[in-house]
Amino acid sequence: MGSIKYLAAVTAIGVLLGGLAGCQKKDDVSGAGPAEQAGRRLDQVTEKTGRELTKAAEQANQQIQDAAKETSQQIDKATEQAAQKLNEATEKTGKKLEEAGTKMQEKARERETERAK
Repeated sequence: MGSIKYLAAVTAIGVLLGGLAGCQKKDDVSGAGPAEQAGRRLDQVTEKTGRELTKAAEQANQQIQDAAKETSQQIDKATEQAAQKLNEATEKTGKKLEEAGTKMQEKARERETERAK
């Protein structure tokens, strides 16, 4: 019988303590000591700093993405210009080769004509 009373008393004390702990406001700093108040302020500053760092990181990420996109566009433009210049140079080289071939054929005909005489 003594253990039942002891168990009932422990249970009653646990319920009372639980009830008191549940009634306390977390943001109520009036009864908090200096260390607890400083801790709460530190928590607030840390949370605010975390939000600001996250925002700054998101902005930096966006700037990096924008710069990468711009760089990619500039590379595409430079590549296109280089390809165009290469095509022009290839055409000029082709024309020069045709001219050289034509001259070689003319010289060969001239030699055949001279030999035939």
